[in-house]
Amino acid sequence: MRRNKAAPAERFPPPKPPRKTARTDQKVVFDAPASDSEEPRTFRLGVVPGATPGRWVDAWKQRMPRVPLELVPIDVAGQRAAIDELDAALVRLPLTDPSLHIITLYDEIPVVVAAADSHLMAVDELTATDLEGEVVIGLTDDVLGPLDLPGTVPAAFAPLPTHEAIATAASGVGILIVPMSLARMHRRKDADHRRLVDGPTSTVALVWPRERTTPDVDTFVGIVRGRTANSSR
Repeated sequence: MRRNKAAPAERFPPPKPPRKTARTDQKVVFDAPASDSEEPRTFRLGVVPGATPGRWVDAWKQRMPRVPLELVPIDVAGQRAAIDELDAALVRLPLTDPSLHIITLYDEIPVVVAAADSHLMAVDELTATDLEGEVVIGLTDDVLGPLDLPGTVPAAFAPLPTHEAIATAASGVGILIVPMSLARMHRRKDADHRRLVDGPTSTVALVWPRERTTPDVDTFVGIVRGRTANSSR
């Protein structure tokens, strides 16, 4: 019996294509970090004397570790002009300008600063009537405005910067009235202060230009208002 011969294609099957191998010049990267396309920047916050942004600065460092926060000292007299060169600022009111966002933060109580051995320091609190007959030193950097202190006497010498006025009061020549933060800022061993319960307060506020409400400004406002990183606005 004759066997059927296989067709040539069956006797000689086509060769299998060679297996593809990875090129040795190709790199395989796992979990490659995303490139940071943000440009380096700094958040510049103006601060008037006596303002205390410490807790907000700490919160900023935790929430925005890649954006340094720079504290820029500004004086009350020039605070409006300084705002134009800053991202935001802690200022003292009054400050009226429709081009600014203004958020009131807190009121500072006024204190009477006098020599540590003054009879005024014998009590915990003072009223305006307790100051009758006292010499009141004027301030070149005053932040409280005109004071209603019947019976007091203006100092015979020209107004002084707060730190010089406190040094003068420490020598027993006169008294001055300032927000408590400024009394603490210029603290001396030979001077002390007491709360003036019926004196004017000084209001500290956060301000920034309306036209420059950036994401960084929104973040800082959220920190000041107590919002967490996961809070919705």
